[in-house]
Amino acid sequence: MTDAPDPMALRRALGQFPTGVCVMTTRVDGELLGMTMSSFNALSLDPALVLFSIDKRARGLPHWERAQAYAIHALAENQQDLSNRFARPGAKWEGIAHTPGHGDAPLLPGAAARFECAAHTRHDGGDHVLFIARIVRFTAHADRHPLVFAQGRYASLDRGQAAPPLWPLDIHY
Repeated sequence: MTDAPDPMALRRALGQFPTGVCVMTTRVDGELLGMTMSSFNALSLDPALVLFSIDKRARGLPHWERAQAYAIHALAENQQDLSNRFARPGAKWEGIAHTPGHGDAPLLPGAAARFECAAHTRHDGGDHVLFIARIVRFTAHADRHPLVFAQGRYASLDRGQAAPPLWPLDIHY
């Protein structure tokens, strides 16, 4: 272990932790914004808070910092193309169906789960800005399997035999 880890080695190590894939959307000054990210986490049930982070080098960061509402789409496993589209700069919205959600944040169809959120607070997070959002409304579709990302690529969940989880224990709640 060193004080300053090699960034690529650290990225590969962090890639050992599978995450879901989300597309975050918002509308600021009439402009539609959207980006793919895996830095989404549940934070609190009461109040209902989630968090995500954006790299400080992201060109759209000043717009995201002014946003008052966000839509967070936990993508379904058949939405890799949508994930790839919103991961790139450029004309992301051309031909993309959407409807207005809370605070006029664009809602995309087909997600495994969708969270309509109000901006709550932001914090410095090293080379990222940490956004905390309050869930206003949500929808979930248990029949849609989530899109997963691990080890630098999309992955699938093994749908083997369902067993009750041993964690989190009831004492965690």
